[in-house]
Amino acid sequence: MTDNQESIVNKEENLMDESPFLKLKRWQWWLLVAINIFFLIAGQAAAVLLGRFYYDKGGNSKWMATLVQTAGFPVLCIPWFLLHPSREASTSSTSPSIKTLALLYFVLGVLVAGDNMLYSVGLLYLSASTYSLICATQLAFNAVFSYFLNSQKFTALILNSVVILSLSAALIAVNDDSDGPSGVPKGKFLIGFLCTLGASALYSLLLSFMQLSFQKVLKKETFSVVLEMQIYTSVVASCLSTIGLFASGEWKSLQHEMEVFGTGRVSYVLTLVWTAISWQVCAVGVVGLIFVVSSLFSNVISTLSLAVTPLAALVVFHDKMNGVKVIAMLLALCGFASYIYQNYIDDKKARRLQTHVREIQHTA
Repeated sequence: MTDNQESIVNKEENLMDESPFLKLKRWQWWLLVAINIFFLIAGQAAAVLLGRFYYDKGGNSKWMATLVQTAGFPVLCIPWFLLHPSREASTSSTSPSIKTLALLYFVLGVLVAGDNMLYSVGLLYLSASTYSLICATQLAFNAVFSYFLNSQKFTALILNSVVILSLSAALIAVNDDSDGPSGVPKGKFLIGFLCTLGASALYSLLLSFMQLSFQKVLKKETFSVVLEMQIYTSVVASCLSTIGLFASGEWKSLQHEMEVFGTGRVSYVLTLVWTAISWQVCAVGVVGLIFVVSSLFSNVISTLSLAVTPLAALVVFHDKMNGVKVIAMLLALCGFASYIYQNYIDDKKARRLQTHVREIQHTA
């Protein structure tokens, strides 16, 4: 081999060492991606619908709405025990120290709790349409963070996907038939706007930070690590949310909420429990897609769910489905297909590269 070929082989071998998913068969990789996409979309749609049901039937605690987003973490302990780290092969012989892991999970937990609370405050002071429109900006924030933190490359197909999905979310937002909160002062409206904008930016930063943590700190390519990260960050976020619930005094109104809940006490408890479980299913999908693909892809699928949720609302709450929502759905599917096709191209290129390296090694 020439020196140039040796250099190429070394680069490609490093790439393959850092990407164990190249060792999977193509259908296995796509199945893993599809499962995480289903978790994210189904979990988020169910959580949003249950959250709407909670507020419609008399719930009004923003700290409780924040707490249930992470309080369902014990459910994840079952698959975590089944996929114990000792049973899985790791791509790194060295593991970060306990102190490093504790600091990482604490920081991520604080970010998650803060992000959840910002979203709760934003929705409190904004109409649903304005809130959804601002949330769509998370793709733009994620594009910036992914470029600087994760060295994400942007192709025409990826940019096309980002633009189309953002337009789809915007169409759904401006076409939302639900009424906004009445009597909200201009000052509080500005607070809601800034909180929602800040939450979108923080969410995007959180996704990129998680991907960076997998690459630079954890250095383990196992699904148990994904579950472990979700469990420990949820513990931190839930503790902070519980402190906020008691410090704010909202815990005093929970008994009254249960008594006046429109469908009864049992329904009140089940609504909160299933909301918590749904958010955990969604979170596994989010972290799983960061782990398998990238933070930008995870954010694109999150934005796609903004178009999928109205379909679920159409079935559950009999919401209106007009022409604008249909167009938004078609745009979302086109944007989703564009990003999937780019990943298909990248997958074929990576596998051709892998085959080429093996041929060169065999020839040498």
